[in-house]
Amino acid sequence: MQDVVEIGTGTSLAVEVTGSGEPLLLVQGMSGHGGMWGPELVEDLARDFEVIVYDHRGIGQSARADDPFTIADLADDAAALLAALGRDAVHVMGISMGGMVAQELALRHPERVRSAVLGCTTPGGPGAFDAPGPTRVVEAISTRDPEVATRVGFEVNVSAAFASRPGELERFRDTTLSRRVPFPVVRAQSIAALHHDASARVGDIAVPVAVVHGEEDQMILVAEGERLAGLIPGAQREIWPGVGHLFWWERPVETAAVVRATAAR
Repeated sequence: MQDVVEIGTGTSLAVEVTGSGEPLLLVQGMSGHGGMWGPELVEDLARDFEVIVYDHRGIGQSARADDPFTIADLADDAAALLAALGRDAVHVMGISMGGMVAQELALRHPERVRSAVLGCTTPGGPGAFDAPGPTRVVEAISTRDPEVATRVGFEVNVSAAFASRPGELERFRDTTLSRRVPFPVVRAQSIAALHHDASARVGDIAVPVAVVHGEEDQMILVAEGERLAGLIPGAQREIWPGVGHLFWWERPVETAAVVRATAAR
């Protein structure tokens, strides 16, 4: 069950904590919410970690987000949440935009981060989002047909093989629609991501890092994962053939294994 936690200055975030062990913070991406991690991954991780799942500002039961914000602001939200929960330092997994937030959390609040798994993400900068998926999503949304938007959103976020599996489109639809995700907040998230560039700074991240990316990712190309791994000294590369943007949906067991291995380094 989610709790709403005050993180200061009248702002609050919806959070759910499960499991026991060293704390692990999961940071979702653009338009994502905590339910999109899926029970298979969370329950697996909760065997060894205290798993902290939260919704970004403006999402679900978290406080409204009426003003513009940056990726750095979202990283500060995460740090404030950890302080409010009384957690000094955590392992972190961030995906897509959440991977950018995780990078910034490690840079702005290094004392808060023990290790980081950065999935299907980018350090930002010119050309970081030159992928076909975002354009297809915008075109689908412009049809004003929810079924078209959902189907295209599913197709560009998973591999072709996974998209053909019975029941997965319906699971994606039910999961994505299970919490409030206002379009103005998603637009603000996209602006924040487009303006973010940590490529000159990620080399300063001094904790164990693994970079995970699917080769069939249509939202952020695998070359961005390769670039990110190359910019962080000692980063482990996990490039998975036949996997799309939602790599943890397609390979939850392998994702949990990467988190465990990175935390143990």
